[in-house]
Amino acid sequence: MSSLNLLHPQRSYKIAVLGDIHDAWDEEDHVALKQLGIDLALFVGDFGNESVEVVRSIASLSIPKAAIFGNHDAWYTATDWGRSKCPYDRSKEDWVQQQIDLLGLAHVGYGKLDLPQFKLSVVGARPFSWGGSTWKNERFYQERFGVHSFEESIDRIMNAVRKTAHDTLIFIGHCGPTGLGDRPEDPCGRDWKPIGGDYGDPDFAAAIEQSRSLGKTIPLVTFGHMHHSLRHTKTELRKMLDVQQETVYLNAASVPRIQTTPAGDRIRNFSIVTLTDGVVTEAALVWVDQTFTVRSQQVLYQQSTPVASIGS
Repeated sequence: MSSLNLLHPQRSYKIAVLGDIHDAWDEEDHVALKQLGIDLALFVGDFGNESVEVVRSIASLSIPKAAIFGNHDAWYTATDWGRSKCPYDRSKEDWVQQQIDLLGLAHVGYGKLDLPQFKLSVVGARPFSWGGSTWKNERFYQERFGVHSFEESIDRIMNAVRKTAHDTLIFIGHCGPTGLGDRPEDPCGRDWKPIGGDYGDPDFAAAIEQSRSLGKTIPLVTFGHMHHSLRHTKTELRKMLDVQQETVYLNAASVPRIQTTPAGDRIRNFSIVTLTDGVVTEAALVWVDQTFTVRSQQVLYQQSTPVASIGS
């Protein structure tokens, strides 16, 4: 090792990304995160259909965390259809606001969380996103956030970016940004009829580009929403990872995230990213068993891996 490395040793951190939990979360996940040596947990939404108790459990995690909400987290609130199916008295309860309040500062939708111990800030894209190039749920975004359009949404995200304490940013969203491909197998590709098309969020993509123009470094953009399992084919999975402009884009929506094997073992997945001196050096989808032993690991990216070979 050179004298320079001795004076400035590399600092690596393990980041767990939890995508599309859909109620598949329990106390064993708390233990698993500790056993895996996770330094930071990122939650990219869809905890369940306004699942307050799941969010309450996640809010109690003792390790550093940041989270954004997905479309299912406003399932009974954001749409006319959802409000018609609401299982609680909306005049007395507001499960969306309860979830936001439980996460507190860890909720970064339209906001940021500075993490000086890691010398980075986590910035959230538009919370409760359903994805796509059409501005949806106008009433919901007007009432909850005072946002009326993609343009105003970009401004909200960029307002958070300008307030970050660090120049290294990790972006999290529920749906990923546009620009990652329009095939149904791409990270944000539409896999339902009509098949194909980029279903990413345009405001998310614009905020990333504007952040780069401010001199921000973005090693990781992570999201979920578009499940790895595809609706139009069972012969392949969705592309889980892409790299553009030295940024790793990771779709962490491996659903269901807790499964039972044919042998009766219960396993759960985590997307684990290693960040070394502000650069992603590895990303993998990891399955852990009841003893918190890694049962399998699918390496999606290593720093030395040529970009052309990355995919699922």
